[in-house]
Amino acid sequence: MRNLASVVGRRAVALSSRGSCARQLQSSLRIEATTSTSQPNITINYAQSRGFSHTRPWRREIPVSEPKRGGSKVWASADEAVADIKSGSVLLSAGFGLCGVASTLIAAIRRRGPESLHSLTAVSNNAGSEGRGGLALLTENGQIDRMIMSYLGANKKLEKQYLTGQIAVELCPQGTIAERIRAAGSGIPAFFTPTGGNTLIQSGSLPTRYSPDGTVVEFSAPRETRIFNGKAYLMETALPGDVAILRAWKVDKAGNCVFRHTTKTFAPLMAKAARLAIVEAENIVEIGELDPSEVNLPGIYIDRIVPATERPQVEIVKTRSPQEFSSSPPKEETPAQAKRNRIARRAAKELKPGFYVNLGVGIPTLAPSFLPPGQEVWIQSENGILGMGDYPLPEEVDPDIINAGKETTTLVPGASTFDSSESFSMIRGGHVDVSILGALQVSAGGDLANYMIPGKVFKGMGGAMDLVSNPEGTKIVVATEHTAKDGTSKIVAVCGLPVTGKGVVSTIITDLAVFQVDRKKGTLTLTEIAPGVDVEEVRRKTDAGFAVAEELIVME
Repeated sequence: MRNLASVVGRRAVALSSRGSCARQLQSSLRIEATTSTSQPNITINYAQSRGFSHTRPWRREIPVSEPKRGGSKVWASADEAVADIKSGSVLLSAGFGLCGVASTLIAAIRRRGPESLHSLTAVSNNAGSEGRGGLALLTENGQIDRMIMSYLGANKKLEKQYLTGQIAVELCPQGTIAERIRAAGSGIPAFFTPTGGNTLIQSGSLPTRYSPDGTVVEFSAPRETRIFNGKAYLMETALPGDVAILRAWKVDKAGNCVFRHTTKTFAPLMAKAARLAIVEAENIVEIGELDPSEVNLPGIYIDRIVPATERPQVEIVKTRSPQEFSSSPPKEETPAQAKRNRIARRAAKELKPGFYVNLGVGIPTLAPSFLPPGQEVWIQSENGILGMGDYPLPEEVDPDIINAGKETTTLVPGASTFDSSESFSMIRGGHVDVSILGALQVSAGGDLANYMIPGKVFKGMGGAMDLVSNPEGTKIVVATEHTAKDGTSKIVAVCGLPVTGKGVVSTIITDLAVFQVDRKKGTLTLTEIAPGVDVEEVRRKTDAGFAVAEELIVME
């Protein structure tokens, strides 16, 4: 059985061609020429191959119960509310990890069983947690045929179903999924985005469905491209649903919804994009009890209301003790910790007072602990936080406040929370000053590869491609160890791994050195070296060529 990463790695060598694997699919694909790009535009013939493409009709003709105006929107139970969902429907499932998922409604759908309800296409950021909750309960039950998502996560059972052809998976950047859903709810059939340019997303090289023997039988659709102001953008189509399921803190009987903190993510977007929207409410209140200014989603978008009977869950509980801050460096450093702290200490210099910053997992999250006393920055988390704080004390854990890693977190005074479309507008629009990310490889020209290694399991890109989509507006800084565990250099002339973005990185910070990248010329300049390190050592451990600055600074 082949795994996803190894197949993607082989296909990454020819981004402009779909190759022999595409020819295997010609019996089920129709090729149409386009006027705006040299790439073919691919439409799936539904009579021969079930699935989606980027030229499909944006409203599919799957029969669903139409919403009824007048009368009560409140239903006695989730089981009654989902009883008329049809097999083959597109199900928009809100939530992020286990935060904000419609667990009561998912449990009711599961109780219908695969004999009654099957062949669902589910759209969500991820598929929940194996054996615990979220859409994992439906994938394990054989009710979902296709997932559209940004991240597979640690769901081993879903991964096995994917690699053996039991479930198709369309991987799509997190911000693009949010915008596709938002567009559907706004009556916009397509839009152009910089996210995914010059990657496997653009070329249509991601396996979507396997056969039981591990052969790829369906790839993602290549995107049409167009140039705006000298920059290439990809066309993405709207992503509507037949049914949306979401969870809210308070809902009045008119359907007006109030969401708490990071439960917003996809919920308002999905309700707007579906023919039928069902909300499970932790608190159902009378009409008039909600202040109009606190309503996050107007009742026009909600068709059915059911009481939430399942308790909210937390996927990853992370806490700190009253005597410590979780991000503080240890008092006694091991050699490995010393490397990481050296990188984080230098990365902190990229965070100027008042900056809005996004920090990737790992070393980047250590940077704020090295800021000078009193210096404040605003940390943005792509799941809908501006003003993220430290891990909570045990008694402060709130299942409705998590970070992008699905860990419990806190909010600082002045913080705000919002849905995923708003979050990625900040990111793609260049409103975030600096994004510090880890890397598997960085090229001399600023290409970044940080989401997969061929030959190993590929989890998905999440929001990484969105985070690097506007390097002109947001400075992209890489903070990583200079070499991989096997001793190979992470700083290379050309990335050998599938890229997250091309020509996006401006500064590279490692445990040995700091490089500045000229993204236009495609060159590196060594500007700082670590104490006890000389230029020759840096050259020996760096695959890419580089110039040396006239004034070479020693890192702190």
